[in-house]
Amino acid sequence: MLTERTGRGWDEWFALLDRWGAAGRTHREIAAHLSAEHGVDDWSAQSITVGYEQERGMRTAVTVSRTIAAGAAQVHRAFTDDRERRQWLADAPLRLRTATAPGSARFDWGERSRVSITIIAKDADKSSVHVEHHRLDSAEDVEPTREYWHARLDDLKSRLEYC
Repeated sequence: MLTERTGRGWDEWFALLDRWGAAGRTHREIAAHLSAEHGVDDWSAQSITVGYEQERGMRTAVTVSRTIAAGAAQVHRAFTDDRERRQWLADAPLRLRTATAPGSARFDWGERSRVSITIIAKDADKSSVHVEHHRLDSAEDVEPTREYWHARLDDLKSRLEYC
């Protein structure tokens, strides 16, 4: 399908981007280059860029989950209400992008990375929360970020279960 849309397959795009030095460029720069220099439509440029970043290990992410003895709406509020979030996640440079209660929320984390929250109600008083932190700067950030979110979700669990 990619070949039909762009005239090149994945291997050709990856080789072309390697020659251009895409491994040292940002997502935005790569997608803009594909559009401006190779006439690729925006959707295909994004698709190729994400595929390239994944293939080259540039698109690093961390996923951490916890089951919490609290309703989904309460867990959702703990993430989306600024006052509540500061009680257990005060140091996080989060800016809410979108939220759909009680199941999800998306945040900007500083300038570059993003955080996605998914909350699944197990029953009225039990929920599973999944945090995915996307666009980490490097593979070296994976473990510290994973440890950070484990600790933060442990704090949230304690706060909601024992308050």
